[in-house]
Amino acid sequence: MRRVIVDSAIYRDGRRADGPADLSDALAEARASGDAFLWVGLHEPTEEEFDHVTAEFALHPLAVEDALKAHQRPKLEVYDDSLFVVLKPVLYEPESDRVSSGDVMVFMGDSFVVTVRHGEGAPLAAVRRRLEAEPEVLRQGPTAVLYAISDEVVDHYIEVAAELQIDLEELESDVFAPVGGNAGNTAARIYTAKRQVLEFRRASSPLTAPMQRLAAGTVPFVNEEAKPFFRDVGDHLIRATEQVEGLDRLLSDVLSAHLAQMGVRQNDDMRKISAWAAMAAVPTMVAGIYGMNFDHMPELRWGWSYPAVILLMAGAVLGLYRLFKRRGWM
Repeated sequence: MRRVIVDSAIYRDGRRADGPADLSDALAEARASGDAFLWVGLHEPTEEEFDHVTAEFALHPLAVEDALKAHQRPKLEVYDDSLFVVLKPVLYEPESDRVSSGDVMVFMGDSFVVTVRHGEGAPLAAVRRRLEAEPEVLRQGPTAVLYAISDEVVDHYIEVAAELQIDLEELESDVFAPVGGNAGNTAARIYTAKRQVLEFRRASSPLTAPMQRLAAGTVPFVNEEAKPFFRDVGDHLIRATEQVEGLDRLLSDVLSAHLAQMGVRQNDDMRKISAWAAMAAVPTMVAGIYGMNFDHMPELRWGWSYPAVILLMAGAVLGLYRLFKRRGWM
């Protein structure tokens, strides 16, 4: 279990305290003191590795099954002996402009918190350090841990939304640039951005209902005094979801504008090709007529026939060019 349990500690009166290494003894000590709780953090445990924790904390088998599998939807479940919360932190990768999501599962019960992390986007180590530096917050018990994790995850949503906004502005600049670049590459970038926004929405939108329940103060194992704090997290979450929904709408508009511009450019290209074809058709027609091997043709034996025909073809082409230029076809 040492390689699975990232950190385990008893917190008494808001401060970290030394405790037994055995989980059963540590939980018994935390419950006996009355003002302490045990926080156990795990990283991607297997079923066999998690069996020991399940038995010690009497976790519900359905919640355990969800905790062992990544890619869960954010949710809040209440069981007889524990509370189970799923959060999905997101991570923005600036090198590839991609958004990836992880999973954080939180079990809360009588004097204990068990956190299970999947992926690299979970900020649990930073949350633990921040809480240990704020004993007055940790005195609130397991509720403080759930609030701190939720607050960190949702605040990071806003940061990722800001990064995606910058990417969208760059896409808009490319789409509406006077000289179009690689149209195929631009379209691929727009579709990629929409997939990143969709990944973001899957992480943030379903979390709204659990935050509303926590802010209402009707959830077991959660202190009613924490309602204003969860309400603040909920407000930040609404802001993040509104941002991501706005990004999704703007990307759809940018994609429509890009496709419309591609259609306009194709029409312009077709008009230019048609104009050049019309100008080439006039001399081709005249040359084709005089290339026929008939004995009796007008002006065939006239001395100025050749320069006259050349001048006629040049004048016709020049006239067509000026006409097409005036109409914007050239």
